[in-house]
Amino acid sequence: MPDSRRFLHPEAIQRISRLDLRARHVVEGFLAGMHRSPYFGQSIEFLQHREYTWGDDLRFVDWKVWAKQDRFYVKQFEEDTNLRSTLLVDVSGSMRYGSGPLNKFEYGSTIAASLAYLLLQQQDAVGCIAFDDRLRATVPQRTRRNHLDAILKALSVSAPNNKTDLYPILHEVAKTYPRRGVMVLISDLLTEREPLFRGLKLLRSRGHDVLIFHILDDDEIDFPFNGSTRFEGLEDPLHLNCNPRALREGYLAALARYLEEIRRGCAADNLDYVLFRTSQPLDGALAAYLSRRSAMTRT
Repeated sequence: MPDSRRFLHPEAIQRISRLDLRARHVVEGFLAGMHRSPYFGQSIEFLQHREYTWGDDLRFVDWKVWAKQDRFYVKQFEEDTNLRSTLLVDVSGSMRYGSGPLNKFEYGSTIAASLAYLLLQQQDAVGCIAFDDRLRATVPQRTRRNHLDAILKALSVSAPNNKTDLYPILHEVAKTYPRRGVMVLISDLLTEREPLFRGLKLLRSRGHDVLIFHILDDDEIDFPFNGSTRFEGLEDPLHLNCNPRALREGYLAALARYLEEIRRGCAADNLDYVLFRTSQPLDGALAAYLSRRSAMTRT
């Protein structure tokens, strides 16, 4: 693994306790490993000026304005303001599961925080919704860099709890955000598929681009259990005592059918879908988002 990716591995991320520092670590590590800027092709259509803030690209400072007013302003282009993203983060009980350094919720919230950090650096508007069977926290779309604090607060207070019920959540999101944007769903998708796809199709019908980051733990994908095991529900009081070796073949077959159903459903509705193991480095989510963002700016 290249050095830059080694620092993006969940074992390295887990040692950073503060979510804001995790996000900065992930984004800076990701950018260090890239050979080109993530600022995909600024539009040549000038829109307006805004006051310079620390960290802005000096290429866009308007030196003529500085000469006249002795203050720094940067040129803002149409592309800087026409992309709006909302991070939809699953905080249901099943997201508490984890067999590695980060459980699913920690992995997903780190992705969300890292995306928010990156987007705000690019002056894109970003908002966040934490949900289980209802909306737990809602942060409107903003472009200010200090807006990251509100998003991190929403993620930190939304401890995983109830079951997932995605259709009413996605229906509410579609009503709340009528303006075309990018919806990034971060979830383990352990829910009924029919209402899930009905809700996602509704977002697409409103003109939104939808990215699905499907987060699963290695245990859920590989089913490595041996010997007598007690499986306990995270969203209900049910439990099962069994010999997992007797279940492994059937479980893996059912998992394969489930993943194929998810992939086919996403492809049918033109949804971008990426499956993440919680053991994977986190740069894949940033790359997937930026790839989609680049495609949008060219359409």
